[in-house]
Amino acid sequence: MTTQQILAFSVIALMMAVFIWDRFRYDVVACCALVLAVALGVVPVDKAFSGFSDDIVIIVGSALVVSAGVARSGIVDTAIKKFFPNLTTLHTQLALLMIVVALLSAFIKNIGALAIMMPVAFQFAKKSGASPSKYLMPMSFAALLGGLMTQIGTSPNIVVSRLRGEMTGTPFTMFDFTPMGAILTVVGITFLLFFHWLVPSRTKEMNSIEEAVEIKNYTSEVSITDQSTLLDKPISELLKLGDGEVISTAVLRGARRMSPFPDLLLRDGDVVMLEGPSKALDRIVSGGKLQLSGKPLKENGQNQTDVISVEAIIGQDSLLKGLSAKELALSYTRGINLLAISRHGERLTQRLGSLTLMAGDVLVLQGSRKNLPSVLQDFSLLPLAQREVLLGTRRRAFIPLIILALAMAATAVGLAPVPVAFFAAALGMVVFRAIPLTDFYKSVDGPILVMLAALIPVSDSLRTTGGSELIAGWLGHVAASLPAWGALAMILITAMAVTPFLNNAATVLVMAPIAASFATNLGFKPEAFLMAVAVGAGSDFLTPVGHQCNTLVFGPGGYKFSDYPRLGLPLSLLIILVSVPGLLYIWPVK
Repeated sequence: MTTQQILAFSVIALMMAVFIWDRFRYDVVACCALVLAVALGVVPVDKAFSGFSDDIVIIVGSALVVSAGVARSGIVDTAIKKFFPNLTTLHTQLALLMIVVALLSAFIKNIGALAIMMPVAFQFAKKSGASPSKYLMPMSFAALLGGLMTQIGTSPNIVVSRLRGEMTGTPFTMFDFTPMGAILTVVGITFLLFFHWLVPSRTKEMNSIEEAVEIKNYTSEVSITDQSTLLDKPISELLKLGDGEVISTAVLRGARRMSPFPDLLLRDGDVVMLEGPSKALDRIVSGGKLQLSGKPLKENGQNQTDVISVEAIIGQDSLLKGLSAKELALSYTRGINLLAISRHGERLTQRLGSLTLMAGDVLVLQGSRKNLPSVLQDFSLLPLAQREVLLGTRRRAFIPLIILALAMAATAVGLAPVPVAFFAAALGMVVFRAIPLTDFYKSVDGPILVMLAALIPVSDSLRTTGGSELIAGWLGHVAASLPAWGALAMILITAMAVTPFLNNAATVLVMAPIAASFATNLGFKPEAFLMAVAVGAGSDFLTPVGHQCNTLVFGPGGYKFSDYPRLGLPLSLLIILVSVPGLLYIWPVK
């Protein structure tokens, strides 16, 4: 072993130990490892920042934006209520999510399948009261398992198929991977369903500051129009869209004020007084196609397109104190709509327009992105928190799904590589206004991308210093003395262990020729060994950095580095126990 190889192994071992220690943030650890590797000469200076241009960084960043666009569209929430209205327990929700992700991953890029379903996971988490972390890691692992089922499901399968063609003249076909892949997917999803409790609840700790300032009792008004899906339906159907978080305090029909009995049928022109969190109110407005109070905001006679909503507190010296919205006529004088009001410790029963505003009231104001800041300043209003308020914002429901579908179709037929297709999809979210430009940059998880970019050259040092060939030589020497099942298990375990550092395609390129050659030297057929390499390289459950699916859920799930082996290690052992006899049965070595 050369000095450079020793240094490469040492840097990676030290980095992994600090990751598991979990005293420093992951991006800082990765950057320190990169600097150390450059200082020791393990990573050449001119390659130090090559990770920032790597395809994986582009894919993960773009997928985060696409997932945010899909979530913002509201189509996910609508689909859940329409097709799965009764899924309220974590087990049933998790089973549905994992099955759908696994099936999609067999035929489309698994990170695309995961991006589609992540917003569903957040909706289910809110509905069941569980942390999103309970859903996201099992979904990521299900995506990896689903990719094992077909030739196009994951990169290792494609590379192994090509190598078999070069070695034997006959590549693996599309569904040669299906018997073993389907068995592993069923076994893996079953395990994840019953052992998801190994994943800790992380997200609630991360969001404690946001939860501390969240307003629970906004009062708002919505109007029933001839375009509403709730026309001539009981008010109970309207409240159902709020998932039990919203109540109605009154229904105004002309000059009459009516009690909101559950069986009261809603008529065209009715105004419904609602009380609840802004996100739940938004679900009712968007799901029922209702009209909020205020008037369409126009600029030069045209409807404004860059409309946002913000939360703001009325300060002691605000000009709004002691006045009503009707007296202020904000819609006409400043181009601002008052959508909702919250007053601490009090249930508001008056119309928003006639309610006298007080210091401490929290308002949801709607206006153009360029106009709202000056209004907040002029009226001495204090923005409540730096967070997104969807109530009253315009969403283009199907555009994000269409953009994502086009991107995945382009990769499937070979029109564009995955990073280009996903980057174009993320850009399309902005161009077609599926997500505002400011939210575009918020969706890109900077620490995750920095960690990836720093780790790529560090991990690649195993290959550049010859460390991977050294491992291969040791492997071939040991395997020569083992029986068929032992050699197969060793190939599988080694591929699993190496893939977090080489990426799965590189692992196959290093491991597959070695596996095939010593299988031939031992008098065995190579197919089972090649399949073992593909399964091992595609089953990366131990770290958040080995596969982009694991990285994609790392930030949104609030995970720590050590969370992955807690669930991934027993799953990996199960995959080994099932794969070895399964491969020997499906692909006999004699």
